[in-house]
Amino acid sequence: MTSAETIRVPAVMKRIEEDVQSAVRRRLVKHGMPAYADEQVFERARAILEHAAAGRDLNVLLLPELLGDEVEWSLVPNLTLSSHRSSIGKVILLVKRHILLPLTRWLFEYSQDNFRRQERLNRILLASAEELAVENARLRADLDAIRAKLLGGQGAPG
Repeated sequence: MTSAETIRVPAVMKRIEEDVQSAVRRRLVKHGMPAYADEQVFERARAILEHAAAGRDLNVLLLPELLGDEVEWSLVPNLTLSSHRSSIGKVILLVKRHILLPLTRWLFEYSQDNFRRQERLNRILLASAEELAVENARLRADLDAIRAKLLGGQGAPG
């Protein structure tokens, strides 16, 4: 293979990614997201969401810190079996643990997978909202600085 026939993989991959993103953007515009007709708006939104989903630690979020213990953020289903009955309660628990639980284990495992997916989605949405809050704060600071310059240091109106 000569140097003229050499394929530049990074360039090819970049072109494929651009084509895929362009197709996604066109499909979203076609199905009701006209804001994405502007390629820059689409790219900025995609970058923010991508960073929220993959570019950061989803366990480090400001909103859970602000709310503290008011909200439980982990979706952990509780599968503990107990009984308030004395002697018959032990028999009922035995039946539940050795007959009913194995019969319904598939439902529990299915639910566990759904809870894990839902928790990940919740964290991504919180991270996305936080990314937008940071972006908004930066834009607000830039706007305030521009106002201050335009007013010649007289102070920005609130």
